Amino acid sequence: MADKIMKEIRLCLALICWLAWAGQAQEAAPPCPPSPVIAAFEWAPADRIIRAARDGDNWPLTWADDDALYTVWGDGTGFEPKVERKLSLGFARVTGMPDSFAGFNVRSHAEQLGQGRAGKKGWGILCVEGVLYLWLGHANRQGATAQLAWSRDHARTWTFAGWTFAEFGLMGFVNFGKDYMGARDDYVYAYSPDDPRADTPADRFILMRAPKDELTSRQAWEYFETLDAAGQPVWTRDIRRRGGVFEHAGACLRSAMTHCAPLERYLWWQQIPQPAGTQDRGDTRFAGGFGIYDAPEPWGPWTAAFFTDRWDVGPGEHGDFPAKWMSSDGRTLHLVFSGDDCFSVRQATIRLVR
Repeated sequence: MADKIMKEIRLCLALICWLAWAGQAQEAAPPCPPSPVIAAFEWAPADRIIRAARDGDNWPLTWADDDALYTVWGDGTGFEPKVERKLSLGFARVTGMPDSFAGFNVRSHAEQLGQGRAGKKGWGILCVEGVLYLWLGHANRQGATAQLAWSRDHARTWTFAGWTFAEFGLMGFVNFGKDYMGARDDYVYAYSPDDPRADTPADRFILMRAPKDELTSRQAWEYFETLDAAGQPVWTRDIRRRGGVFEHAGACLRSAMTHCAPLERYLWWQQIPQPAGTQDRGDTRFAGGFGIYDAPEPWGPWTAAFFTDRWDVGPGEHGDFPAKWMSSDGRTLHLVFSGDDCFSVRQATIRLVR
């Protein structure tokens, strides 16, 4: 009897070891080589995370001409004092620095109602020469299609474009410094998973651009097609010829890109969707992971600066490194993320490759 029990114990231990090995073998891995510049991201302890505006998500950010950060939230009631009913799209202004910021709701007739896919939501925001531009998702109110809006009075009133991108559903802007200061050229760059639905992971991201004074014209936008023999981007006006600027099979969903001027690197935060078969692959409010990729140009070559499929806290669906909250040497950053359905802020220290 004792021998039989010991044999069963050994079989159980062997099974446990095999399952552990199999789990490690199936762990997610970054889709590109490690960064030649950034060795590691070191995060402040979880108990130092600052959380505000509980019950809202998304929170893309841009640094505007008046020195404030402007943001939008989805499916929430904003900062204190809360708005009177839950909004699919609300607007806010954030002043101060990451350890002592203050958030203020900006009331607007452009606020949107409708839970989930039924309401328009803001995915990417940018300030250029005092004008705020916003990419809206769920423009068809069924979870797909992108639409542009813009405001000339710091989010109080908005004009909605009479055209849409039926090809994309989750668009964002590449942010630079205050009021687009330090931009690489006179273009504005935007990106999206290559899928019209905002809640379905794609296999790749696309990149597009338009002259900064023609953003409101759909015809002004052109699309990254490929790199030429010299590694320079080839652009096309034919959206059907668009190519991928970043590939990660079944894992391209919500993201945000900001240029870190001191390091001369673009930082691209990308959510890792929940495993295939999960009811809502985009729900990482309370558990999940993300990657941070860096490159010398918006079209790459992209490398992995940080990657985890299970952060120590819920990363939320969106993460942003606002340029205003970067140190002068670029080594201290602050991630604004929507974990726990809050406007959450966590400090990160970058360790460089020696």
